[in-house]
Amino acid sequence: MSAPRDGLVRAILGPTNTGKTFLAIERMCAHSSGVIGFPLRLLAREVYDRVVKLKGERQVALITGEERIVPPGARYVLCTVESMPVRTGRSDRPSEGPLPSDFAFAAIDEAQLGIDPERGHVFTDRMLRARGREETLILGSDTLRPLVRKLLPEAEIVSRPRFSTLRYAGATKLSRLPPRSAVVAFSAEQVYALAEMLRRFKGGAAVVMGALSPSTRNAQVAMFQRGEVDYLVATDAIGMGLNMDVTHVAFAGLEKFDGRRDRRLTIAEMAQIAGRAGRHQRDGSFGTLGLGGDAGPGFSDEEVSAIEEHRFRPLDSLYWRSADLDYTTVAHLIGSLEARSDDPLLRPAPLSIDLAVLKLLAEDPAICATAGARARKLWAVCGLPDFRKVGPMHHARMVRRLFSYIGEGGHIPHEWFAAEVARLDNVNGDIEALADRLAGIRSWAYIAQRVDWLADPAKWAERTRTVEARLSDALHERLTQRFVDRRTAVLVRDIGAHGADALPVTVAADGEVSVGPEPIGHLAGFEFRVDPLARLADKRLLLAAAERRLGEELDRRAAKLCEASDSEFRLIEEAGGLAIGWDGHVLARLAPGRSLLEPAVRTARPLDRLSADKRARLRARMEQWVDSQLSRHLPALRQLAATAADPRTSPGVRALAAMLVDSGGLLPRRSIAAQIGQLDKTDRHALHRLRVRLGALDVYSQALLKPGAQHWRAALLAVRSGQPMPRMPQPSAATLDGGADSRGAALAFRRLGQHWLRIDLADRLATHAHHVRQHGGDDPIDHALATSLGLDEASVRHLMAEVGFVRAGEAWAWRGQRRSRRGAPRAPRPGNAFAALAGLKR
Repeated sequence: MSAPRDGLVRAILGPTNTGKTFLAIERMCAHSSGVIGFPLRLLAREVYDRVVKLKGERQVALITGEERIVPPGARYVLCTVESMPVRTGRSDRPSEGPLPSDFAFAAIDEAQLGIDPERGHVFTDRMLRARGREETLILGSDTLRPLVRKLLPEAEIVSRPRFSTLRYAGATKLSRLPPRSAVVAFSAEQVYALAEMLRRFKGGAAVVMGALSPSTRNAQVAMFQRGEVDYLVATDAIGMGLNMDVTHVAFAGLEKFDGRRDRRLTIAEMAQIAGRAGRHQRDGSFGTLGLGGDAGPGFSDEEVSAIEEHRFRPLDSLYWRSADLDYTTVAHLIGSLEARSDDPLLRPAPLSIDLAVLKLLAEDPAICATAGARARKLWAVCGLPDFRKVGPMHHARMVRRLFSYIGEGGHIPHEWFAAEVARLDNVNGDIEALADRLAGIRSWAYIAQRVDWLADPAKWAERTRTVEARLSDALHERLTQRFVDRRTAVLVRDIGAHGADALPVTVAADGEVSVGPEPIGHLAGFEFRVDPLARLADKRLLLAAAERRLGEELDRRAAKLCEASDSEFRLIEEAGGLAIGWDGHVLARLAPGRSLLEPAVRTARPLDRLSADKRARLRARMEQWVDSQLSRHLPALRQLAATAADPRTSPGVRALAAMLVDSGGLLPRRSIAAQIGQLDKTDRHALHRLRVRLGALDVYSQALLKPGAQHWRAALLAVRSGQPMPRMPQPSAATLDGGADSRGAALAFRRLGQHWLRIDLADRLATHAHHVRQHGGDDPIDHALATSLGLDEASVRHLMAEVGFVRAGEAWAWRGQRRSRRGAPRAPRPGNAFAALAGLKR
């Protein structure tokens, strides 16, 4: 690009959505060559793609700090303002590559950014010096008008009215944002948090930030443009000309950190962002996001009026830094960079990162002595952008190392460059990790674009592009995984369009529930289970979408289950208790009832979705099943219960039967010795007919030792006590070691020290001992049985002591059974079957 000439210079000024950028593209394509400088790499890439469609790839170049696509003979160049090919005098950092020396057309986009503290001096320089041979356009806000008149008196000023109306819509809750809304935040953390919330409420959002690579940004925007998501969360990067189908812009806040301090947005900045709403002739709206106490103050009446009417305070100055640099020494270079303009409209630019790094490096005497070509090289290296946002001190370390390699005309070592790129070539990790790696690879991509910094820059430019593409794809995938639930987005869109009652809900044979084409979960029994991949916050929406339409299916299942055979039901353990299951699903839980044999059946919560009548019928069917299982497995216990309630039976038998029922069919004989002593011969015959064994050690119903009976006895006792189901012994076990579950073992085993012996076998050994004693024998032990059972000496000695024998040298002596201490009788437990019969003992 040549120095300013007498070609036509026009300033196209106006608010957003006035077609300024479109006009610049149109005018450039009408010339034989042209260049446009944009504020963002993303915007340069977007326009590059558009011009390629018009002119073909061979005619169009793209130049940004990290990316260069420059076909031989390219006539149209789209670039960032920093990369515009300025080649006049002793300019700062001339661009590299096979580019023409001048262009027929030139344009600067968003020229009002000359007031930006960090980059403003670059925009000002291009506005003052970048000229097309035949035509130059300066695009910007109307706030530039007085400065254009004074700084560029030869320029023609053209005002462009906005195509559509922009109105203020007030504050809106996130959950009530209209479709096609963009939410603007001013930090990556807030962008991610808002996108997460929109995923919960609306099914997701696209994410756009200036730090994203073009491919990641394009992939995210494409989701929004195609309607896969109706919401966008972005930083203020969208204010810089990124064109999307947005109808409403919601500000998450009105303050930003500008690199130096937190400050309120200027009205011009507010308008630049709000103006993204309403493209072409579609009206748009703007407002704030209702975030409670964290939102801060909203728009003032003055700000609203200014934005709606596009009235902004004119700029009175721009930031400026000299482009006429003196490379005689580093000190001279710094002095020329800090030189002041004679024009009061051009004020000195604040200390930018490149100059800050140069000053830090100049503290080193060896670097400070740099002069001439080496000083020019040093300044070029200081121009490496701080993509990682680590600040001047840390960034200077990397710049120092780079300069140590290339300062004398050398190249960056292949091994170091390759190792750093390889370290970043990793697509694992979360969004933050991938974003950090993308920032890192941007530095190396920038370095690879410098033709004299590497021995093989073309190779490494391609390598860094490949790594950036891989990281970009991975980041897009992570953003989509984290912030987009397409299923929820479809539901939100369809509910909004048709209402929840109109959604077609289907249940497949395997229980998969779908709303329209989208599977949303499974119907497991009577419980709708949201897809496990769905996040907790999404479940309310999916449940609401399904439950409105699942009533018929639930009623059908309930009716079928009421007619099902007993084999369809199972007793299962669930949440530390016992429940009735069907096909692996919990239908009801057992709770303490009127007696051990009458547990209460409490229907599970999923059955609450049934009508009261259907639920009552199903509960009655489950009560019937429990009753049939008790009749099948515990007939002896039920017969004892009937005996205890039969007034024709003797009081002694009734009392003993009631006690056995209450204990589950087993009692230590010692605990009821007094009651047994009161039984007459008729009573004993009655108990014998009931198959109640009055053993030497235990009183029990022999039928209750069967595996099925033991299982149900354990279940009933666990339900009554509120404890989990005990671990049951193996059905064929005769003895148990000390590690057995004592609650399960106590149902049919007697403890002998560290071991357990089944009560019927203990009864046989005890009966044998009494038989030997009654017939005058000396050895009460049935050695054959004890040996076959594997009882050790300690267990035998413990059993004999329970029977009433003690060791006396080599023989056994009868001492009699230890009597239990008698005390005041305890009142029966309320609800105990024996409580109702307490009066029978009087």
